[in-house]
Formats: sequence, C-alpha cells, structure tokens
Amino acid sequence: MDATAIVLSARLALLTLLLLLPPAILAAHWLAVTPRKSKAWIEGLLALPLVLPPTVIGYYLLVAMGSQSPPGRWFEALAGHPLAFSFSGLVVASVIFNIPFAVQPIQRAFEAIAPDIREAAQCCGLTFWQAFRRIELPLAWPGILSASVMTFAHTLGEFGVVLMVGGNIPGETRTVAISIYDKVQSFDHASAGAMSLLLLLISLLTISVSYGLAGRLSRRRRAT
Repeated sequence: MDATAIVLSARLALLTLLLLLPPAILAAHWLAVTPRKSKAWIEGLLALPLVLPPTVIGYYLLVAMGSQSPPGRWFEALAGHPLAFSFSGLVVASVIFNIPFAVQPIQRAFEAIAPDIREAAQCCGLTFWQAFRRIELPLAWPGILSASVMTFAHTLGEFGVVLMVGGNIPGETRTVAISIYDKVQSFDHASAGAMSLLLLLISLLTISVSYGLAGRLSRRRRAT
C-alpha cells in the first residue's frame, strides 16, 4: 500500500471539492433559470470533459501551464516554481476536469424547483439572495450532495489528466491511480490489488451514502 499516494489523492480530492463546489452551485443556478436558447453553447463547453479523452484535456492544460504561456509565467513568477508537474497544477487540472460532474447534478436539482416557488418567494418580499439561501439551496440539497460525492470519487480515481499535467513525482504528483499503474508495471499485483480494492470500497461507500441521504431527504420532503 502506497500510503503517501493515498493521502495525496485524498488531499487532492478534498481541495478540488472545496474549490469547485461554490462556483458550481452559482453556475448551476444560473443555467437552471436562464432560457435554453442562450445557454446551449455554455452547457456544451462545460460538458466537454465528459466526451473528450483525458489525454486531450491534459495536453491542453499542460500547454496552458507551461512557461511559454501567460498563465504559466504568471504563476511561476508568483510561486517561484512552474505550475506544470506540481501539486498546484494537479488541483487546477482536477477542478477543470470535474466541472461537469459538479455542475450538472446541481443544475438538474435547481431545474426541478417549480417556478411558482420562486414567484411566491418574491411575493413574500424575499430578495434574490434570501430566496436562494433559505428556499432554493435546501430544495437543491440532494443534487448538491450527489455532485459532491461524484466530484470527490472521480478525483480519487483520475489517471489520464493527472499523468499528463503532473507526471509521476513521488510525494508531489503521484496519486493512487498512478501508483496502481506503477505496481502493475513492476508486477507487484498484491499491492495493486490492495489499492484497487481500497478505491472500489471508498467509491461504493460514498455513492451508497449519497443515494441513502438523497432518498431520505426526498421522503422527508414528500411527507411534509
């Protein structure tokens, strides 16, 4: 068991979730209340990571993070090291690659809220942010929970983008997925199997808990 890679993957998944979830909630709400004709291209752009090969996304991110690009030069001047092949680069790449996994479940949850509820909130004198915080966020909570679980679990097992952007630097960019690949390459099938089983159990546990909580919230909402 590569404990360092497991801890690094968990830290990457947690940071990705914390950085991505707040803007994903706002973007999902905007997409949910905006007329469809004016948002088709934006929805398509946000969904690109679902259909593009991870190596393609990783290549473009690697080019953007390189020392020859303005973002890469700016970060290198600020932090003192290149963004590519660093943990910071992994976080940036992971946030971008997980955008559809975070936005789409929350968008569907906001779209399921009846327009009458928003109109009733306005009639009661609630401002946009008051209605958003007190009414819409609680109603969209199952979608937010699903998005959180999917983002965390997907980040734990990501391989292609991580390898392209971060390489395989022990303690810095070697995640558990890359460590499993290394173990297989070195014919250490016992370690590869143990870490694969760990990822399987974590994914199954998080998804099961998500479905259980979402179902409980839905039953409670129908009962009230």
